[in-house]
Amino acid sequence: MAEGNDDKQRQLDAYRVGSEGSRLTTDQGVRVDDTDNSLAAGERGPTLLEDFHFREKITRFDHERIPERVVHARGAGAYGYFHLYESLAEFTVADFLCDTSARTPVFVRFSTVAGSRGSADTVRDVRGFATKFYTRQGNYDLVGNNMPVFFIQDGVKFPDFVHAVKPEPHNEIPQAQSAHDTFWDFVQLQPEIMHMVMWLMSDRAIPRSFRMMQGFGVHTFRLVNAEGRGTFVKFHWRPVLGTHSLVWDEVLRIQGNDPDFNRRDLWESIERGAFPEWELGLQLVPEADEHSFDFDLLDATKIIPEEVVPVRVVGRMVLDRNPDNFFAETEQVAFHTANVVPGIDFTNDPLLQARNFSYLDTQLIRLGGPNFAQIPVNRPIAPVHNDQRDGYNQRIIHRGRTSYAPNSISGGCPMSGVLSGDMEGVFRHYQERVDGNKIRKRSPSFEDHYSQATLFWNSMSAWEKRHIVEAFLFELGHVERRYIKEQVVQRLANVDAGLAAQVAAGLGMPSPGATTPNHGRTSPALSQANSPRDSIATRKIAFLVAGGADLNRAGQVMAALQEKGAICEIVTSHEGQVGSLAVDRQLSAVSSVLYDAVLLADGGELSENGHAVHFVREAFKHGKAIGALPDGEALLEAAALPGRQGVIGPETTGDEFAAAFAAVIAEHRVFDRDVDAVAA
Repeated sequence: MAEGNDDKQRQLDAYRVGSEGSRLTTDQGVRVDDTDNSLAAGERGPTLLEDFHFREKITRFDHERIPERVVHARGAGAYGYFHLYESLAEFTVADFLCDTSARTPVFVRFSTVAGSRGSADTVRDVRGFATKFYTRQGNYDLVGNNMPVFFIQDGVKFPDFVHAVKPEPHNEIPQAQSAHDTFWDFVQLQPEIMHMVMWLMSDRAIPRSFRMMQGFGVHTFRLVNAEGRGTFVKFHWRPVLGTHSLVWDEVLRIQGNDPDFNRRDLWESIERGAFPEWELGLQLVPEADEHSFDFDLLDATKIIPEEVVPVRVVGRMVLDRNPDNFFAETEQVAFHTANVVPGIDFTNDPLLQARNFSYLDTQLIRLGGPNFAQIPVNRPIAPVHNDQRDGYNQRIIHRGRTSYAPNSISGGCPMSGVLSGDMEGVFRHYQERVDGNKIRKRSPSFEDHYSQATLFWNSMSAWEKRHIVEAFLFELGHVERRYIKEQVVQRLANVDAGLAAQVAAGLGMPSPGATTPNHGRTSPALSQANSPRDSIATRKIAFLVAGGADLNRAGQVMAALQEKGAICEIVTSHEGQVGSLAVDRQLSAVSSVLYDAVLLADGGELSENGHAVHFVREAFKHGKAIGALPDGEALLEAAALPGRQGVIGPETTGDEFAAAFAAVIAEHRVFDRDVDAVAA
């Protein structure tokens, strides 16, 4: 559907206004003579109220902020397209999932959950992954996260969870962190949260970039085909670059070096032409198998293990254009789980049901009334005809005398499918018989809160487990109340006795022992250690160079790495040039945490530079690949690293050096280093 992309582009272009070559005017189009001085009674006299330009300018400024999102306030977005590999007409009538010739326009917004708009990108948190598909049948919003489960089972608990994880109300501290008493008090009192807490304490909560982050629809949805037959579905986004994360010590330093680390990475990648890509995968479950699992498909704290139901890859999404204006597009984009198209429907997941109410309610207050769907980024490419009129921010001039149905004056239009007799392409709600008494009671099938938390723990590699333990110790180390720590450790004993013992030891308390036996099952797909590691595309490499180095050799290595898609920057003690090479960054303005790897070729000049020595030691501490050409040996020695794991030294020569260095970079991190031997 190339025409779909063109339609959305033309629609957005109609709203774009440039300032180049223009003359300053008021909102009424009146030319302005001077915008630096207010109209006053004399040079030192009072400002006059008749200065309409001043009043308009200040009034617009005073009102230019809208309420930020309560959750997912901090975000970044981009446009792109989705292309289907194979038709899914067997399962759904959703056009964009049936037509393999279609190129469906999309807008994607990534976000953190807990922090405000001004918080840092790299906090320990869940990441939102929301996709708006502008389909020919209307807008479809897949509003997901980078973790496949959630903290609670029923949406009535959502305000409680958010209040618990947000800054504490008496002092508005801490910002964008779960490391405080109220969150962990909620954890120790709500066992259903334990699976999600394991994900939150894992490296999944600190992604290397949005481009290296998985996405999940979280809930079980339903696909519906032309015969009205339903199929349960779980949605997965898989990054083509693999799933990779930062390390915690690095995260803390990035927040000071570049709080916009993830959004800058997304923006610059698209501007560079290294377009982020994900493949869409589906887990499909026939309705007849709804009750064949040892968990409830409607429970949002559970996954379907991929060994039980494989993920079927059906299409690819590419983000290839940055927004023109952050506020107009990224800030005003409005997602809603209930924005579905024919062929996609809901299930009775109680958390999903709550979201279907809450999102619309939120848009009404944030975006100034019911006409937010007319904002350009939210407008569908499908034609819109209905009897909704008026309201705040109405942008459409409706013609005609009727705004009701049925009517005869306007020929009955806009006419429903029933009245017109044309039911082609209409949304038909899935027909499901529902019976039951009005009760406040959760199904017994939702009562298992630990087995999948154990599955997640069992599936982790040794380094992932070590990071999870360290995360628990950091978080609980910020909790003031001892009894909360003790109760959380008790909860962990239901996940795994060894995990609980390690956390207890770090907190200086006795191990609670095994409360629930470990079932021993694993799911390899849950471990990032099994993510693809065959590319260095878009990896950022710092070349520490100085004038005394063999710059030709350094340039050859750089060219070899750039040919593989890496981004190489010359970093040294000053701006300007190093020989024939242009300096990209000077040492005092950057840090190793902003790079994926470092190459040393300094001719010995930087071996006495404290910034350079720290740069190398810090890169080693964070598991990054280090390469040293013969001219970098002095700097490597000055760094006094406690080992050479993942270090490609000058003993590797010729073309083999670049290949060996690239192979270590592709592994993402070297996790078997003795990082504790490196000072912070």
